[in-house]
Amino acid sequence: MTPPVVLTIAGSDSGGGAGIQADLKTFAALGAFGTSVITAITAQNTLGVTAIHPVPADIVAAQLDAVLSDLPVTAVKVGMISDPAVAKVLASRVDDLPNLVVDPVLVATAGSRLGEAAVVGVLLAYPCVVTPNRHEAGALLGRRVETLEEMVSAAAELADLGPRAVVVTGSELAVDVLHFEGETTLLRGEPVATRNNHGSGCTFSSAIAVRLAAGDPVPDAVAAAKDYVNRGLRGGSGWELGAGPGPLDHFGWSV
Repeated sequence: MTPPVVLTIAGSDSGGGAGIQADLKTFAALGAFGTSVITAITAQNTLGVTAIHPVPADIVAAQLDAVLSDLPVTAVKVGMISDPAVAKVLASRVDDLPNLVVDPVLVATAGSRLGEAAVVGVLLAYPCVVTPNRHEAGALLGRRVETLEEMVSAAAELADLGPRAVVVTGSELAVDVLHFEGETTLLRGEPVATRNNHGSGCTFSSAIAVRLAAGDPVPDAVAAAKDYVNRGLRGGSGWELGAGPGPLDHFGWSV
């Protein structure tokens, strides 16, 4: 049977833990055929980002046209965007981006700034599923978001900007907040004691895209993605790859 085609539009992580690399691993692990449009090349490892080279908007557009003109894309995940011109390219083609999931990548796990809230915010006016962690939600709203109560408020406020659904992640107790069709749901999980969480946000949004491509309703897709990330965190919890926060176990080798 032909697998669903899912597209990631994101930056490249030379360390392999996040970005395009994490997205394609997630697609493969969950049975989708992954395609990609690279928005930036980063020099990156578990300790941080040492250099970023943005891909020009016309090359991003050419990659996008090449994929969409030939392959039957059924879901799209958008990650790192640092150039307003690239955001404009995506906005102009939003009708060709089905089951759009936007992960507003603003700061890497190790603390390096990767994007600007104003650039990513352009896409929130479109019918997407947006998946900020609590710090990214705060950046998008211009205030700090720390507590679960603040996460709930932030999800509802971001939903007013126009996206199809909002999921705010990152509470200390592994509770995520889903705001969908005017209702707020708390998604509770089991915290995983690990420092190896590099790429968890990329993986989460990519897994949602795969499940939407398979026809899942948004709440089911989000719940399945949360479970997948949890298994990846548990599987890689004992890994010693690099001196900083390591990656997830995308393929379940250790679970």
